[in-house]
Amino acid sequence: MKDFAGRTAFVTGGANGVGIGIVRNLLERGAKVAIADIRQDAIDRALQSLDNREVMGVQLDVASRDGFKAAADAVEAQFGPVSILVNNAGVNLFQPIEESSYDDWDWLLGVNLHGVINGVQTFVPRMVERVKAGQQVGGHVVNTASMAAFLAGGSPGIYNTTKYAVRGLSESLRYSLLQYGIGVSVLCPGLVKSYIYASDDIRPDGLKAQMKAVDTAAVERLAGVHEFGMEPDVIGARVIKAMEANRLYIFSHPDHKDELREVFDYILDHYQDYPKDPGFDQRVAFEKFRRDAFADARAAGRADFPDDGAFLNLNTPDDLTRAEALIRGAA
Repeated sequence: MKDFAGRTAFVTGGANGVGIGIVRNLLERGAKVAIADIRQDAIDRALQSLDNREVMGVQLDVASRDGFKAAADAVEAQFGPVSILVNNAGVNLFQPIEESSYDDWDWLLGVNLHGVINGVQTFVPRMVERVKAGQQVGGHVVNTASMAAFLAGGSPGIYNTTKYAVRGLSESLRYSLLQYGIGVSVLCPGLVKSYIYASDDIRPDGLKAQMKAVDTAAVERLAGVHEFGMEPDVIGARVIKAMEANRLYIFSHPDHKDELREVFDYILDHYQDYPKDPGFDQRVAFEKFRRDAFADARAAGRADFPDDGAFLNLNTPDDLTRAEALIRGAA
C-alpha cells in the first residue's frame, strides 16, 4: 500500500503500546483513524494526546462479535469505509499451560485469537465487496502476533499458542486476498514498551473464578523489563514501511534474526531419511503442484498485486482437477 491519505483505519488495542505507535504513524500519513480499546479512560488519554480531528475512539471488547459490528458501523458512519484494519489488541498470562485453567484459555483465546478473527470477519468481507464493486482500490490488514509465534518456551504457554494461530491465519489470508489487491501482514515484535505485563487489570470478571492470585512482585519485575522495550512510535514507523513494501512478515526487532535462523535449523534437523512407502510418488506429484502454487502466490505477493487471480491456490475445481491428473500420472 502506497496511499494512506484519506483512508480510514481501524486499530484495536490502539490506545497504548504498539497500537498508539501505529495510530500516530497512520495519522502522520494522512489517514483517518479509529482507536478501538476496551478501556474508555485509555481512549480518552490517547485522544487528548493526539489532538487530531481525524481520529475517533470507540470502546470495544474484541472478543465480542456484536461489539465489533457495532463499532465498525459507527466508525464507517463517521469516517467512511475502513480499508486499513490493524488487529492489535492482546493480553498475556505469564504462566505455563499445566498451571492454567479453562478460564485462562477462554480469556487469551478470546482476545488474542478470536479478537483477530472477529476483526477479519467484520471488515474483510466489506472490503472485498467494495473492491468487487469498484468502490475501493486495495487495502491492508495487519495482525499483531509476536516473536512468540516462532519462539515458544514453556511460559507463557497459552500466549504462544494464540500467536502461532494468528501467524497461520495471516499467512492463509494473505494468499486468499491477493486477487483483490488487499495486503496482509503479520507483525511479530519482540519486547515493547507497553502495559501487557498488567493484563490482569482488564480481565473480565466472568473469567476470574479459576485465576491464580496475581504475583505482584513478578508484575513489578516485568514492568521494569518492559521499560527497555522498543518505543511504540519506532514500531509504528516500521509497520508503515512494511505495508508500503507489502511484506507478509513484519519483524520489527532485528535482534531476533540469528535466533530465528537457529530455530529453523533445529526444525530441519528433525527430518529423517525414510525409505519410500506406497503412494510416495503420487504424493510427491501433488506436493509439487501445491509447492509451485504457493511459490507463485509468494512471488505475486512480492510484486504488484495481480488483477486476474492468475496464480494457483488449490481453491478452485479446475485447480483440484489438475492436481488429481498429476497424481494419476505419477501412479
